[in-house]
Amino acid sequence: METVNENNFQSEYREKKSLETENNKEKLKMPSPKKRSTSKSPSRRSNLKSPRSRSRSRSRSRSVSRSRRSRRSVSPEKKTVTTEKRTTRSSASPSRTKQTPERAATPTRKSARLENKSLEPEKRKIIEFPKMDEDTKKVARTKKTEFGGPIGAFFMILGLPAVVFVLNGMCTKTNCKPRIPKFSTNLRDYFDIEATQIYLGWFFYLAVLSVLPVGQVVQGQTLRSGRRLKYRCNGFLSLVVSVALYAVAHYMKIPVADKVLPKFTQLAATGTVFSFVLSLFLYIKARQGPSSQLAPGGNTGNIVYDFFIGHELNPRIGSFDLKFFCELRPGLIGWFMLNLMYVTKAYSINGQLPPALTMEAILTTMDILYDGFGFMLVFGDLVWVPFLYCLQTRFLFEQGFNLPWYCLLPIVIGYYIFRGSNSQKNEFRKNPYNPALAHLETIPTSTGKKLLVSGWWGLCRKPNYLGDILMALAWSLPCGTSTPLPYFYPLYFTILLVHRERRDDEHCHKKYKASWERYCERVKYRIFPKVY
Repeated sequence: METVNENNFQSEYREKKSLETENNKEKLKMPSPKKRSTSKSPSRRSNLKSPRSRSRSRSRSRSVSRSRRSRRSVSPEKKTVTTEKRTTRSSASPSRTKQTPERAATPTRKSARLENKSLEPEKRKIIEFPKMDEDTKKVARTKKTEFGGPIGAFFMILGLPAVVFVLNGMCTKTNCKPRIPKFSTNLRDYFDIEATQIYLGWFFYLAVLSVLPVGQVVQGQTLRSGRRLKYRCNGFLSLVVSVALYAVAHYMKIPVADKVLPKFTQLAATGTVFSFVLSLFLYIKARQGPSSQLAPGGNTGNIVYDFFIGHELNPRIGSFDLKFFCELRPGLIGWFMLNLMYVTKAYSINGQLPPALTMEAILTTMDILYDGFGFMLVFGDLVWVPFLYCLQTRFLFEQGFNLPWYCLLPIVIGYYIFRGSNSQKNEFRKNPYNPALAHLETIPTSTGKKLLVSGWWGLCRKPNYLGDILMALAWSLPCGTSTPLPYFYPLYFTILLVHRERRDDEHCHKKYKASWERYCERVKYRIFPKVY
C-alpha cells in the first residue's frame, strides 16, 4: 500500500510539474507590456527564458531595480555600438541628409546721427527725420508748472508792467532814489498818436528787414514732429542799417533823439498794450492750430498760465517766425538804439563822450534768450529789455555822474569770460575732434555727447553765466553808490540766471543720468567758483 501511494504521489507531482512548465512557456510566448526604456537587461532575459524559475511571485520592484542597475553597468562599447547604429540610420535617411543653410551674419547697425557726427564738419549732412503721425506727435498735457502756477502767472502779468513804470518813475532828473513815485492822472502822459506811430513803425520796419533775401538761412533744432524749421539770420544787418540811418539823420540835423527820448514813458506804455494784444493773438492762434505745434511747457489747459508761458512753441505767419523775430530784433536793437541816443544827446550837450555812457552804448547788444513764447517773452522782449535795462543810461544822462576810462576794466574781464567760455563750447559742439581742443577732458554720456570738465567748463558749470553777471554788474558800477536803483539790472539778472541754472541742471540730470552725476562730482560749483 505504501508503495502504491508513493507511486501515486510521484505521478501527481510529475503531472503538476509538467503543467507548471507548460504555463511558463505560454507566458513566454505572450507579448510583454511596453516599457519606458527599449533596452532590456541581460539578467532579466535569462530569468524569463529559464524554465527553472524557483518562484513566480518574484517582486517586480526587485526586477526593475535589477534592470536599472544593469542599464547603469552597460559598457562603453555597447554605447558606442548604439550610437553608431543611430548614426547609420540618420545617414541612411534621405530627409535628414539635407543641411540647413548657414545664417547670414547680421551687420552691425550704426546710428545715422552718430555716423554723421563722426565725419568732419564740412562733410556732415543734415539728417531729415521721418514725420510722425498726427496721433503720435500730439503734445501731452503739461503737469509740472513754474512761477507759482496759474496764481503766480496772474500776479506776474500784472506785476511785470508795474515794475517797469515804478522803477522808471523813481528815477527822474531831480531825484533817483527809492521812493513812492507820483504818477500823472492825465491819459495823454501815457498815450499819444506820435508815440504809437514811432513804436509800431519801429516794429514793422525791423519786420521788413528780417524777411529780405539777405543773410544765411540755417535750420533749427529737430522738433518733436521731426521737422526742422528754417531761419534767415540777418539780425546784424538790421543793426548796421539802423545805426547807419541814425547816423545819417544825426548828420543831417534831424532831431531823432529829441523826438524819442521825451516820449520814453509813452513808448513804454504803447509797448505794454501792444504786448498784451500780441500775446492774446498768439494764444488764440495756438488754440485754433494743430496740437502738434503746442509748447510742452505751456499746455496745462489753464488759460492764464498758458497765456503767460506761451501756448505755441514756434508761432509763424507763413515763413515769418514771430518768436525768432521778437527775441532778437525789436527789444535788443531797440535797447542799443536808446542807449545810442542818450550818448549822442550827451555829446551834443557837453561836447564829449562820457566813458560811462560810451560803455553802456557799446556792449548792450548781448542778452539772454528766454524760453517759451507767451506774454512773459513778448513783454520781456518788447518792453522789459529796452525800457528797463537802459535805467543806468538814463541815470548817467540825467544826473550827470561820470567816472574815468579805467572803469571799463570790469566789463572787459566779464566779456572775456563770457566770450571765451561760449566760444569754447561752440567749437567743441561743432567738432569734438578738433586738435585745438584735444587737451580738454570730457565725460562720455549714453546719448553720444560728451561733457566738458576742463578749461572754462572745469572752472564752474556755467562760466558763461558768470561772465554775464560780471558784465551786468560792470554796467551799473559807473553809476556809483549814491542810489541802489541802477543796480536793479545785475540783481535781477543774477536771480534769473540762478533760476535758469537750476532748471538746466534738472533737465541735464534727466537726460544724462549717471554721467551728469559724475560731472557734478567733478565740477562742484554752479556759477561762482568757491562760492556757489
